[in-house]
Amino acid sequence: MLDLVTLSLFDASAFFQWFVDNASYMFVFLFMLIESSFIPFPSEVVVPPAAYLACVNTGAGADMNIYMVVVMATLGALCGAFVNYYLALWVGRPVVYRFADSRFGHACLINREKVDKAERYFDEHGAVSTFVGRLIPAIRQLISIPAGLARMNVGRFALFTSLGALVWNAVLAFVGWILSRTVTPDQLFAKVEEYNKYLTWGGYALLALCVLYILYNALKKHKTGSESDTKK
Repeated sequence: MLDLVTLSLFDASAFFQWFVDNASYMFVFLFMLIESSFIPFPSEVVVPPAAYLACVNTGAGADMNIYMVVVMATLGALCGAFVNYYLALWVGRPVVYRFADSRFGHACLINREKVDKAERYFDEHGAVSTFVGRLIPAIRQLISIPAGLARMNVGRFALFTSLGALVWNAVLAFVGWILSRTVTPDQLFAKVEEYNKYLTWGGYALLALCVLYILYNALKKHKTGSESDTKK
């Protein structure tokens, strides 16, 4: 079974079928932990089929509850996020500071004072980034790294990571619930792939809105600063 799981990490359809045949709360937690850490792994092949099985009450997941699927997926995502957070804190942060104190770092206009300032900024404003980042493809697994580098307050990090993961997993579970009412198990993988495309585009649209919002604030501050200089 372990060999099949290892192989399936590189074959989404094979893993999907394996998961449908062996679904449990433990596997939901474990694979969401993996998905949320530094190992690339799609949550879309875990939560929707688990929610689907919980709703149709057949197969390996017949004894599961859709709400508990969301809870276990969120707990797994939080634990995986802590893996990245503490790796960045214990390994990445010392590297960043050594670079900031080096001659090459100074040549790149980076010093300890600027790194400290960046840390304080993320600790003050990183909550929204952490929450929204959990909803965006490719960024979802990585947002924990800057939080660890900046020593973001652990309580705030856990809270907003959990909230973001909860929203994402609820959306995926909702997809599983919809499919439980419309498709057969044989059609499930193809339909999950189809819905995943919509979710991916939705995530990219959210990313674009965030970038536009950041640019808007930056231009607004620049304009305010220019007006202040003109008055002086």
